[in-house]
Amino acid sequence: MDYLPIFMNVRGQRCLLVGAGEVASRKAALLVRTGATLIVVAPWVSDPVRDLVNQHGGEIHERGFTDNDLNDVVLAIAATDDDKVNRHVSELARERNLPVNVVDQTELCSFIVPAIVDRSPVVVAISTGGSSPVLTRQLKEKIDIMLPAAYGRLAAMLGSLRDRVKLGVTDFSRRTRFWEKLLSGPLPELMLSGREQEAMQLFETSLAQADDDQSQGEVYLVGAGPGDPDLLTLKALRLMYAADVVLYDRLVSPEIMKRVRPDADKVFVGKEAKHHPVPQEQINDMLVRLAREGKKVLRLKGGDPFIFGRGGEEIDQLAAAGLPFQVVPGVTAASGCAAYAGIPLTHRDFSQSVRFVTGHMKNDEPDLDWPVLAKEDQTLVIYMGLITLPVICEQLQAYGMNSAMPVAIVEQGTLPQQRVVTGTLQDIVGKVEAAGVKAPAIIIVGQVVKLHRELAWFGH
Repeated sequence: MDYLPIFMNVRGQRCLLVGAGEVASRKAALLVRTGATLIVVAPWVSDPVRDLVNQHGGEIHERGFTDNDLNDVVLAIAATDDDKVNRHVSELARERNLPVNVVDQTELCSFIVPAIVDRSPVVVAISTGGSSPVLTRQLKEKIDIMLPAAYGRLAAMLGSLRDRVKLGVTDFSRRTRFWEKLLSGPLPELMLSGREQEAMQLFETSLAQADDDQSQGEVYLVGAGPGDPDLLTLKALRLMYAADVVLYDRLVSPEIMKRVRPDADKVFVGKEAKHHPVPQEQINDMLVRLAREGKKVLRLKGGDPFIFGRGGEEIDQLAAAGLPFQVVPGVTAASGCAAYAGIPLTHRDFSQSVRFVTGHMKNDEPDLDWPVLAKEDQTLVIYMGLITLPVICEQLQAYGMNSAMPVAIVEQGTLPQQRVVTGTLQDIVGKVEAAGVKAPAIIIVGQVVKLHRELAWFGH
């Protein structure tokens, strides 16, 4: 991030505003909304700024800026049409380690003022770091529409009850689960629809039963898709925010991990070819142990957990232990990477069926049904086959597939760094070596690969 997003308490604090025209009046209005004491310095003061100071208190100095104006203030905002004054304010403030904002000149700012959606005490701040004010405004409008006005009342109610819950539920983990369960139930909707008395009755009942609620843990087996975080399902996102602990694989992209609840414990259990630092049996045992400790455990897998993801093995263990679990499908790499490469897996002119297989080795060779796979009226998608690509090409040709059959390798599919290398069974190995393709990559074999050049859209 280019800026640290913080909320600063300036209630009752002296805040300097240099300038008092139209732009400055918007900053003045924001400062008085936070309870700041407004100190205005400007040779000329507009009526809106003067009215704000008269109504809310503060000081007006109708003159030019002097160095001493920075004495005894907690922050400064320069909003004049004089670049020299703006730069001087910025330089002096930085020398004194005072937060400073210069309107529309991000290079002179130590902080920037975001767009705000105000449902106090709920406040949402939106910023593009000064790169696109119009985009910031559009994001603000979207959030403003989605966030009901009554969220402020809901937050205020919850804030007034915190001390009671802290006294009634002394254990921190149980208290967190109490709040999560309360907010996942009907209470928010009761508040948002104006039924505050019913909401309070529900709270009282829930708090009285908190000691009896021995919540057991649960495991969420979630498919994270092939990499693009926009391909996550809504349910996946909800459970990613609910989890206490996350066990994640190598194929879960950093962009997706940013969507996980920030305070959740994150445990890397990834594997790659011939390197399994955390054996599958140990992962299974961890899921059982953590759930028995009462934790909400997110098992986050690249792609779909039931397509070459060993999800079945993991829920076998959970079911045997009598532990609750949920399974959330994800976009598997075959469909996600093929779509982003502009390669339809089926097409009535080229292929009426598709097969998913894994190129994992057994006894140093892929353990595959070559006679079935070598049929040419289908699309063949091979997961984890980059290392065994020479053997795959050799065997498909040996069992009758035409050496001119098109092949595509999609590297880092759906991510900004995606690459697609195309060729035939005869020359694809050399092309992949020349391009330096690395895992994760998926192999697509079939006539549909011919459509890549015509239909490719991602990154163009």
